[in-house]
Amino acid sequence: MALLLGPPAAAQVSSTAVSGRVLDAETEAALPGVTVLVDGSTLGTSTDETGRFRFVLPRPEATLTVSFIGYRTERVAAHAGGDLTVRLAPSTSDLQPVVVTGSRTARARAEAPVALSAITAADLQATRPNLLADALNRAPGVYMADLGNEQHAMSIRQPISYKPFYVYLEDGVPIRPAGLFNHNALIEVNMAAADQIEIVRGPGSSLYGAGAIGGAVNVSTPAPSVAPLGEVALRGGGAGYGRADLEVSGTAGGTGLYAGGYVAGQRGGFREHSDYEKASLSLRADRALGDWQLSATASLHSLTTDTDGSLDSTNFFGNGVTSQQTFTNREVRAGRASLRADRVWSARQRTTATLFGRANRVGQTPHYRLRLNAADPTRASGEVNDNAFQSVGLLAQHEAVFSRARLLVGGIVDLTPAGYVANYIDVRRDPATGVFTGFTATDSLLTDYDVTLTNLAAFAQGEVEPVERLKLVAGVRVDRVGYDLDNHLPSGSFSGAADRSDTFSRVTPRVGAVYAVTPQTGLYANASQGFLPPEAGELYRGVQVPTLRPATFDSYEIGGFVQALGGRLAADASVYRMTGQDEIVSVRQPDGSSQDQNAGATRHEGVELALAIQPASAVTVRLSGTAAQHTYLDFLVDEREGRELRYDGNRMELAPEHVVNAEVAVRPPALRGLRLAAEVQRVGPYWMDPQNTARYDGHTVLNLRAQYAGDRLGGLELWANLLNATDALYATTAAVSFGRKQYTPGLPRSVTVGLGYHFGR
Repeated sequence: MALLLGPPAAAQVSSTAVSGRVLDAETEAALPGVTVLVDGSTLGTSTDETGRFRFVLPRPEATLTVSFIGYRTERVAAHAGGDLTVRLAPSTSDLQPVVVTGSRTARARAEAPVALSAITAADLQATRPNLLADALNRAPGVYMADLGNEQHAMSIRQPISYKPFYVYLEDGVPIRPAGLFNHNALIEVNMAAADQIEIVRGPGSSLYGAGAIGGAVNVSTPAPSVAPLGEVALRGGGAGYGRADLEVSGTAGGTGLYAGGYVAGQRGGFREHSDYEKASLSLRADRALGDWQLSATASLHSLTTDTDGSLDSTNFFGNGVTSQQTFTNREVRAGRASLRADRVWSARQRTTATLFGRANRVGQTPHYRLRLNAADPTRASGEVNDNAFQSVGLLAQHEAVFSRARLLVGGIVDLTPAGYVANYIDVRRDPATGVFTGFTATDSLLTDYDVTLTNLAAFAQGEVEPVERLKLVAGVRVDRVGYDLDNHLPSGSFSGAADRSDTFSRVTPRVGAVYAVTPQTGLYANASQGFLPPEAGELYRGVQVPTLRPATFDSYEIGGFVQALGGRLAADASVYRMTGQDEIVSVRQPDGSSQDQNAGATRHEGVELALAIQPASAVTVRLSGTAAQHTYLDFLVDEREGRELRYDGNRMELAPEHVVNAEVAVRPPALRGLRLAAEVQRVGPYWMDPQNTARYDGHTVLNLRAQYAGDRLGGLELWANLLNATDALYATTAAVSFGRKQYTPGLPRSVTVGLGYHFGR
């Protein structure tokens, strides 16, 4: 084993080191994940999150090849002890769709045996999305369902779901702790300050912990630029939508600073009861302190929104009301802060520690808690609730690189006191239209508890290169998710569980291999396991005695990636099969409520593809898609009164048979800086209920985009997006609820125009 690993860097006295930093030539922003190799060899490294690199040279002088997807490759001379600054210019011809962080450290695509995709800063600039869904849906295997006003549900290797199958991160730190998932968690992300969005598809519990079943989504904050630069932008359009963005960045006195944010809102949208206001602000400061590189971040987010919910068939397809809600709402207040310390001990030894804190409060009158009254169609019931938490935690890891191996070890401590209070409300309803017209508050408590969550984990991942270009990867993580319940309500209450402690622990492994034919072409395979303990709300809300069991998932996948034709063709494909045991599902009741229970076994299998080609210098064609099946293998729903109700063999509800996103973009050479694009989003048919009795036929939406940022305008940029150009009637989600079909309407034809000004570029 010692011969395979080789001596650590400190023992390689005959070698010398080179270091440097890689920047965007236009923005002066640091570039993480850039591949830096000694020319003609595989010796080298990737830049870290601050754009820096350091590794041992085989000789005192060498030529380095510096490459990054989306940028022109540079060759630079290097010498022992040198500290380089390399600036890469953006390229429109380098099309490989993914180079991301797949192992908690910045790595090249050819080194990661997992299914990866990335929405880069260039993608975000070209798309100018009003919603994160407009950007994320460009990635293969991803469908983010727009629920209105930045609210959302997600589908990544799972049906469209509100369940905790995903880990959402910001700069590598989970936005929320395990056990307090919110399907709307990406509300608490600053779109204006998203430098790159990375998606790791499939179970990632061995690195990202409990909940990373469908995958993990990491949003990166921009690194401060060296030179001063910034942007201010305004946009507005139909349906009463408006938004203003501001970003500034620079370095002063050795400290890099970044600030960015936006305010957005809607008044008088295409649906009644759909107004909202959103504001987000992100701050970052980077500074070297001795041998340590420090990075401090802070973000604040505020959302106040009406929640218009879904429509029944009569109102969705007819000319009835556009919302059956009149009072439901949601208020979100969220803040996060972190301090990251990074120490490079030698060319091949590095330690990173991140201290973080969170504060979050969500108050709402939720439409999904409304319950019909079977005896009186003019009455219903619901609740007003408030849930809040505060967290403090530490994430630390150490990476050691050997001549033919790499080892990453780390751990996380996350302590979160939380509370949940819900009051019963008496709701009035118009039976002719189905509109919930108002409510009367009561002092009747449905739920009132505090719970302290303690998440402890240790992880390790090792890589070995037994032969050139072949990497074998193995990882393991030990998780302990603990709940300490303090219930303020007596036994027999709606949420009447006695005070108790519950602990869920699991060891989750992962093994994989990747063979890089070239740095841009390779094959990979992996087997991984996912671990999903019950959420606090699933365990204790509306429960007398908690009975839910944790779910486990076993996943196997193979895939490959290729770049050819001089960088004008790139593709990435994967095939996966995942089985779940004791998956927690929500079973709809006739009154519209849902009941959580363990399904015995489920299966999720599919194919994912990303393809990009440049048939001419001015034309780019992009295609991403998935075809999948999600099946109940063993699902006993009810066995009361001596009979069994089973859904064995049924397709899971809200599981599109395919999802495709395709785009053709043209940059006319006669007018430099102009980009014209046509995008098609196709969501295939799916069952609306687990009984497989109601079916949604799917939909196709056409979006057109135009953008101009040519030299003639100086630093100005103009853009216009025509969304749903054919004005198709479609639903972002469709399900059976209240015993009838319910549809969440998608955006009708809508135009957004914007004006931005960039300074310092």
